[in-house]
Amino acid sequence: MSPSLPRYRPQVFAWLGLLLAALAVAAGWWAEGRPVALPDAPSARISCVSYAPFREAGETPLDPHAFISPQRIDADLQVLSQRFDCVRTYSQGQGLSAVPRIAVRHGMKVLMGIWLGADPKANEEQVRLGIAAARETPQALRGVVVGNEVLLRGELSATALAGYVRQVRDAVDAPVTYADVWEFWLRYPQLAASVDYITIHILPYWEDKPVAPERAVQHVAEVYARVQQAFPGRRVMIGETGWPSAGRPRQRAAASVINEARYLREFLRYAAKVDLPYNVIEAFDQPWKRAQEGTVGGYWGIFDAQAKAKFPMQGPVVEEPRWWIGEAAAGAGALLFVLVGGWRRRWRGRLALMLAGWASGGALAWQARQMAYACRDAWEWSISTIACLCALGTALWLARWIAARLDGEQRAELPMLPVRFGWLFVLAFYGLLLVFDGRYRDFPLGLFALPCVGFALAAWLSPRAVSALLLEARFLAVALLLLGSIVLVQERGLNPASWLWLGLNLLLAVPVLLGWWRAARRRGLPTQQA
Repeated sequence: MSPSLPRYRPQVFAWLGLLLAALAVAAGWWAEGRPVALPDAPSARISCVSYAPFREAGETPLDPHAFISPQRIDADLQVLSQRFDCVRTYSQGQGLSAVPRIAVRHGMKVLMGIWLGADPKANEEQVRLGIAAARETPQALRGVVVGNEVLLRGELSATALAGYVRQVRDAVDAPVTYADVWEFWLRYPQLAASVDYITIHILPYWEDKPVAPERAVQHVAEVYARVQQAFPGRRVMIGETGWPSAGRPRQRAAASVINEARYLREFLRYAAKVDLPYNVIEAFDQPWKRAQEGTVGGYWGIFDAQAKAKFPMQGPVVEEPRWWIGEAAAGAGALLFVLVGGWRRRWRGRLALMLAGWASGGALAWQARQMAYACRDAWEWSISTIACLCALGTALWLARWIAARLDGEQRAELPMLPVRFGWLFVLAFYGLLLVFDGRYRDFPLGLFALPCVGFALAAWLSPRAVSALLLEARFLAVALLLLGSIVLVQERGLNPASWLWLGLNLLLAVPVLLGWWRAARRRGLPTQQA
């Protein structure tokens, strides 16, 4: 072996790292824009869909003063009548009591909801309004749903809930039911005596053991058969089923447009085959749900919040039609890094800056896409934007230093300690949130990729740059390894995002621990005392 080879090995691996990062970004955005062949739905028409009109900025049914005009409901139902035979509502008041009489104009039926909670006065008002609406337009009703997931939320006892159901059942002519997650019907089978039919919710994404989209419909069939067996001779309806198009992956259950289209098409094929009564969730994306359920809560709609269909029911489906924006952002990043980092450098330095800029621009575009789904208000947009600018500044700073090294320049060691410590702290803090409160939190991979990859490459080129880090930095590095591993275990190793998250933790933490170990060896002390 040539004795000079070890001297060039760090540069070789640095070039390889830059190249792989740039290729990963280019390939990732390209893949997002490829059409995916899926089985066609038997028809573009769907039996019934959950309808809530609270889809404009700032609207929420949690606001007691919110009101949706009959004109808006009429416009919505006119659109929905082209695709759906029925709509399911969840509450009365706030303008929703007008849904049955408006639905009649468009030839639609209604599964009319009466919302129940912990407040007896509010419940009585809901029941009063529901009975009045049912008596006003009985021809519009396919059924009345008294209470939605009340037992799941623990807001009423089974006995109190049954009393409200019987009150409505005695007052209206339409079939009356109660809707909840399927496990709660098995837990409270006595409720079956109070309803005309049983309404269950089966959401494979939200199961305690999330179900992969490829076997989600099989899971629905198994659960449906189990409930039928528990209540022989009773009619069972699926009152909610669907799949989210954006948000945090849960083990193998990834939220995406492709998976939403796959699930819905396959479910409709199954429902048509077995003549299953069902309602899918939901008509429109509901931005207000993001406050309760994270990003994923706002993206269960077949239509987006602007009433635009997310995917067709036949033919291939594309995850991100505007995938080229990510490639364009990568190109802009390459140009920015070359212009700011030094156009006058030799070709090796310019190439290093171009690769680093391409990877950084594409990664930030990925993060910006996630922000577009997740950010709810000006505060969240501001914090996220500041974080992205800090990541961009860090990446540019590191890229200039790396380019100089690869260009053969001899410089003093990079004074990276405070900045690295800052990213160690932020990554550890977010890791704690993922471990202890991660159900509704996204993986901000695009944001953290910039400093983590950049510092890893810099540490490879200059190991001494991390040999004198503070004890606190070493503690954070150990914490990153632990937290990243816990997230992976929580996801059972089934979630690619959790592997990438662990990888970013390793890229930032391992050089710190190696620097600590090297410093201890140079001093001739045991590592534990270094």
